[in-house]
Amino acid sequence: MKERVTLFLGGSSSERDVSLASGVRIAQALRECGYQVTPVDPAAGPLSATAEQALLASGVVKTVPPSQADLRKMARESLPRLVRNIPLPDETDVVFLGLHGGYGENGTIQALLDVVGVPYTGSGHLASAIAMDKDLSKQLFRGADVPTADWVRLTVADWRQSRGKGELGGWIRRLRLPLIVKPSKEGSTVGLTVVKHEDDLSSAIDEACKFDDEIIIESFVPGRELTVCILGGEALPVGEIIPKHEIYDYECKYTPGMAVEEFPAKLSEVETARVQDLARRAFSTLKLSGCARIDFRMSSDDGEFYCLEANTLPGMTGTSLAPQAAAAAGITFPDLCDRIVRLALAGGGR
Repeated sequence: MKERVTLFLGGSSSERDVSLASGVRIAQALRECGYQVTPVDPAAGPLSATAEQALLASGVVKTVPPSQADLRKMARESLPRLVRNIPLPDETDVVFLGLHGGYGENGTIQALLDVVGVPYTGSGHLASAIAMDKDLSKQLFRGADVPTADWVRLTVADWRQSRGKGELGGWIRRLRLPLIVKPSKEGSTVGLTVVKHEDDLSSAIDEACKFDDEIIIESFVPGRELTVCILGGEALPVGEIIPKHEIYDYECKYTPGMAVEEFPAKLSEVETARVQDLARRAFSTLKLSGCARIDFRMSSDDGEFYCLEANTLPGMTGTSLAPQAAAAAGITFPDLCDRIVRLALAGGGR
């Protein structure tokens, strides 16, 4: 029998359903590899074998994320329960973080695990926090010569105070329509809107403000959607996502048949090498470790690759991209999960 693994899944972020779907698949894969797995939902406590099987049988990812009212109610007790469920070194050998968004990816749980001295998968607390913050990430991308679309950051407090009076027109002239408006510290395109008309900008900002205290207004990059998974510093085959909708939104990500994913993407050798190099550079710049996914848009205007964001704990659902990238490299899903655990036990590169 291999090491004891405590698997965190679920949580109270807007990506809770995605995390549950990822987590039950991870638990199954790790057991196939011989690990002793204990699944724990920080928002609800340890997951029973019956509950785990029910999740596996039914699937949990809906076409829309959970409501903010439901999540706020859950979050009131979630963080104290999380602290109580943090395992000590004599209780587990490693924590597999199957959480997405919220305290799972913003460095909070990573910092707690650092304090108690338990190894965990993914990036460290500082890297996790920076990667979750799209404004900070984009500033670092620019400093490392990783192209990223032009943007402005807006705090919810400033927006509520001024409603962008005297600034809305300036943002539109600078960034040009269409625009992407999204929360700065969310994932899975939650709260994201494509703005094509000036009159729609205010309502898009209002929508993003429901999910975060800061938002990003960003130039839209027309072209192809690409992704590069980095595993232990190695770039896996590039993937292209062709969604049924205009963008790869929440519904397209988690509804079978709503997107076509091609691994490897139909790129030239030069293009493949370029985007993989940029992904490795982004991974290094943000001080990431373990397994992460870097997303890009390949501009139809100039052919350049523009980095959108880094995902420090990529989804592991049946439609997720990281497992597909691994499969294209000849890595089975159980082997992928095993490698992620081995990286964590070896220090994760942190």
